[in-house]
Amino acid sequence: MQLRRHIHIVSDMIMRIMPLSLMMCTTTLAQKNSATFSWPEGKTIALSLSFDDARLSQVEGGTALLDEYGIKATFFVVPAQVKERLQGWKEAVANGHEIGNHTLTHPCSGNYPWSRQKALEDYTLKTIRDEMVASNAQIENLLGVRPTLFAYPCGHTYVGRGENTKSFVPVVTKLFFAGRTYRDNISNDPVFCDLSQLTGIDMDEKDFEKILPLIERARQNGHWLILGGHEMGESGHQTTRLSMLRKLLEYARDPANGVWIAPMGIVAEYVGEKRK
Repeated sequence: MQLRRHIHIVSDMIMRIMPLSLMMCTTTLAQKNSATFSWPEGKTIALSLSFDDARLSQVEGGTALLDEYGIKATFFVVPAQVKERLQGWKEAVANGHEIGNHTLTHPCSGNYPWSRQKALEDYTLKTIRDEMVASNAQIENLLGVRPTLFAYPCGHTYVGRGENTKSFVPVVTKLFFAGRTYRDNISNDPVFCDLSQLTGIDMDEKDFEKILPLIERARQNGHWLILGGHEMGESGHQTTRLSMLRKLLEYARDPANGVWIAPMGIVAEYVGEKRK
């Protein structure tokens, strides 16, 4: 009886230790995989700048700043907004900026009063797909490019409500090479990330001192940091400050900082090829 009791105690201890050991091994393996993923030219972090909605300020001053530094961004546009500054957007495309799809009407949760008449809770997989397809067609007609990237409006990835709620990530996967969410709090591990729902971190209304820790954390892990913004100016709601952006661009261009800064599509293709 005493021997059986000792065996039971030892077995119980092993069972308690094993989950922790497995978790530690898994964590170590994940860290090793991220560390061994190689970015181009020995860079230690990938960084992409993205902007949503085709706001007027983006082509009335924002793209000029980016072009000054020779750095290109990804713009997720709504066709109706593009029409308001069509020439500016044509110039942005000609200068090498990347254009992505942000749906036709920018539907979000009906909890936003302005989205009540186009609430995702009232959408189906068919209606959201139809919006994306129609938006792609209009963007191609307006700008001569067919988007291969998508940004989820408000970062929401669902349609319907309750038991009828469905993710439309699979729809995005079929229509686009990559998709980006919004207001996340973690960067993308190139070894593990889902290209159809890449994380995007909000950079609006932030000083460079708030952005730098995000870069440093992503560098430590060898990650891909995607920043998302809206207006491009100096003040106001949902505005990426040009003063912050200038510091960020200078930092990214310094070889000593090991930053590979490129549009989302270019980085996504690189990650896809490396993972093959």
